[in-house]
Amino acid sequence: MTRRTGNIALAGLRTGEWKVTEQLHGCGTALVTPFTSTGAVDEKALRSLVDWQIESGIHFLVPCGSTGEAATLTVDEHKRVVQITIEQAKGRVPIVAGAASNDTAKAIELSKMMRDLGATHLLHTSPMYNKPPQRGIVDHYRAIAAAVDLPIVVYNVPGRTGSNIEAKTSLQLSKMKGICAVKEASGNLGQIADIIAGCETSFSVLSGDDELTLPVMALGGDGLISVISNAVPREMATLCELLGRDAQAEARELHFKLLPFMRAAFIESNPLPVKAALAMMGKIENKLRLPLVPMLESNAETIRSALRTAGALR
Repeated sequence: MTRRTGNIALAGLRTGEWKVTEQLHGCGTALVTPFTSTGAVDEKALRSLVDWQIESGIHFLVPCGSTGEAATLTVDEHKRVVQITIEQAKGRVPIVAGAASNDTAKAIELSKMMRDLGATHLLHTSPMYNKPPQRGIVDHYRAIAAAVDLPIVVYNVPGRTGSNIEAKTSLQLSKMKGICAVKEASGNLGQIADIIAGCETSFSVLSGDDELTLPVMALGGDGLISVISNAVPREMATLCELLGRDAQAEARELHFKLLPFMRAAFIESNPLPVKAALAMMGKIENKLRLPLVPMLESNAETIRSALRTAGALR
């Protein structure tokens, strides 16, 4: 067992100094997919969003996950969103392309498409709906890793998939060639602590919950894949950098400044609130695809207030 006691890879890192490597650290943004008023992918807004994210110091980008509404993108749209993200990033940060499917063969096919486009990593959610046993989850990831030569981020999000990747399963996956990280969104700090305590330092443990960034990194985690960094990229990147330097007092102060938005961003299903926030900031149109619908107007003041507290809106 390898116990981890710090975030050495982030120590001394300043905004804008990130290098594209296989191992992931810091804050990655689970990018929204902007749509036009007619429902098409808004390529101009996406390019602007990518540039703003990188200029704000974000450490890596994650297009076409659940926040990016991948479930309602066509295959061609999915490819185009990832292609634009890669083109606009120009090698400045890693691109962790969503390629999930609960059909392993389809997941492999999509992964090969993402590799051919130039993604540096893949994000694969544990299979949803069909709820495989733990050994089935292991075999799913083993098959993808064997078929595609890109580092894979395992994504555990029981609230969406209907099943949990247990700590012992994550540790088994961490030893598998081609698996580089886990995005842990179970909300179970005990489970996350067991993974951090038992994995090698070459395996990244990333929080999948904005609000748990501080405790996960305090335990020795490596960062997070964030929803709210769509709207506050510099602040979330800074939070991770502070925690990586073990600047706990400054990190706590920033955490509490961002906490109202961390909570408001989930006042309704993600990505409804964060898309509303970005629209308030003039970054995108507040357009989603059915069955997702715009956030209730009655929640708008909660978002505005939280953005003001975070310093993202006047």
